Formats: sequence, C-alpha cells, structure tokens
Amino acid sequence: MTVPHDESRSMSATRGRWLLVVAALLWSTTGLFVKADALREIPGPTLACLRALFAAACLVPFVRIASIRFRPGLVPMAGAFAAMNVLFLTAMTLTTAAAAVFLQYTATPWSFVLGLMVLGETWRRGNLAAVVLAVAGIVVIVAGSSGQQTATGNLLAIASGLAFAAVIVSLRRLRDESPIFLVLVNQATSCLVLLPWLAWHPPSLSLEQWLLLAAFGVIQMSIPYLLFARGLKSVSVQEASLIALLEPVLTPAWVMMAGWETVETVTWLGGGLIGGGLLLRYTVWAGTDIGSPKSVGPAGGARPGSARREGP
Repeated sequence: MTVPHDESRSMSATRGRWLLVVAALLWSTTGLFVKADALREIPGPTLACLRALFAAACLVPFVRIASIRFRPGLVPMAGAFAAMNVLFLTAMTLTTAAAAVFLQYTATPWSFVLGLMVLGETWRRGNLAAVVLAVAGIVVIVAGSSGQQTATGNLLAIASGLAFAAVIVSLRRLRDESPIFLVLVNQATSCLVLLPWLAWHPPSLSLEQWLLLAAFGVIQMSIPYLLFARGLKSVSVQEASLIALLEPVLTPAWVMMAGWETVETVTWLGGGLIGGGLLLRYTVWAGTDIGSPKSVGPAGGARPGSARREGP
C-alpha cells in the first residue's frame, strides 16, 4: 500500500525531530566530560582540539569515496564551525561559564532570522512564541548568574551563537550531501584551526585521559552532529534550533546529578522558561513544521519571495 505524500512527510519530520532530540541529549553530556576529575585541569583549547581530532578520526572509515565532492557551501559551513569553537572558547575565558553557554544559544533567534532570509523558510506562531520564551530564559539566566561577567566575553558568546546558527543553516542547505562527510569536514577544520595552540602547549596525558578524550569526541561531538545533520534533512532550521535548546537546559542538570556542582535558582527559572516554550510549541501549537518544498530547492537554496508566515 502506498503511503500518502503528506503522511510520508509527517513521518519523516517526526523521525527527524527524534534524531535532533537524541543529538541534544548527547551534546548535554559535555559537562560530565569537562567536569570529570581526569579532564578538569586540561585547558579548553586542548580539549576542543583533541575532541575534534577524535570526532573526525572515528568518521574517516565510514566516508564513501563517492560522497566526497566540493560544494561552495562547504566553505562557509566549515568556517562558521571553526569560528563557533574559537569564539566560544575565548568567551569562556572572559566571562562566566553560564553566560558563555547560554548566550551561545542566541543561535536560536539567529537561526529563526537566517532561516527566513537565506532559505526562505515559512514560520509559525508556535515557533515565534518558543523563541521569545527562550530569549527570556537566556536573559534571566545570564542576568542573574553569579560571578564576574565582561561585556567583551558576552559579546563573543553571542557571536559564537551567530556562528552556530550559520552552521545549522549550512547543514540544512547541504542536506542532500552525506551527513558523515559534512560532519567530518567540520570536525577536521576545527581541529586544524586549533592545532597551533596544541603545538605551543603540547599535552602530557595519561592513558585514562586519552580514553576519556576519545569518548568525548565520539559521544559528545561526532555522533550528535551526525544525528543533527540527518535530522535537518526533514526539519526546518527554526525548529531544529529550538530542539537544540535542550542541551543548555540539561547540561547543568547532569552535572548536579553527578554531585559535582550545584545549580543556581536563576538557571532553573530560565530553564523553565525555555522548557515551557518547547512544551507550548509541541502541545498548543503542535503540528508539522518543516521547510516547504515550494520555498526550498533541492540544494537548500531559497527561492525569491518565498518567505512567508503560515497559520498556527
């Protein structure tokens, strides 16, 4: 029996959403790795470089030769991914960890705008409401967090959010390419950009640390980005960026459950606003929300004048 086209699209979008949820869950394990005793004292750039190295290395055996081809969109994608990592790491050294992490997720409103401007995606009231609540939650957490923040650090974190949004848009635009190849390009580029740091600060690590770093790269970077890229084949940039908000909400929760840190009240309040926005999006404003095939071409390019608002 042939499945109707609309039903097929709905099933594909549902599968894509679950892939994005699992990706966000795996991303949220970052605190468990970074706060582990064996990795706690390793400098951030060293962690990021070696994590990207292992994330790229584990994908090499699975890349098909036929999938390796140059597309102009690879350049801004890889550049944005590398910039995202460098900006975020720099922000972490100049402002509080909470501010850096949550301000990076200004990627959500950035993605909303870029999805409209670059891909011509449609938008729904549910997405807009969730974005507004997400921004409110981020403001509550950043404004209420203890510790010394700096304007420079916060601006760099916001810039890393813009770069993250560019990565999301690029992955959606290149959705017809092999996800394995796309993730490999991003991770390899990020590793190469950070190699000068590693050359100037060569690490001396134990076997336990090397094994944890390998797990860090595979579990927290390689697999989730692969799932995220696959999910973006059938889910809009706007919705994908909303689902990704599960990561900053869950990260402090895992660390607290491990007994390594306490979570400030403002984090729970802000996280509640973010979670509430997602809950409303998938209850009150539930429904399929993928890029319209009429407004997004096969290569993910927008067609002029295609951006528009749809119903709830």
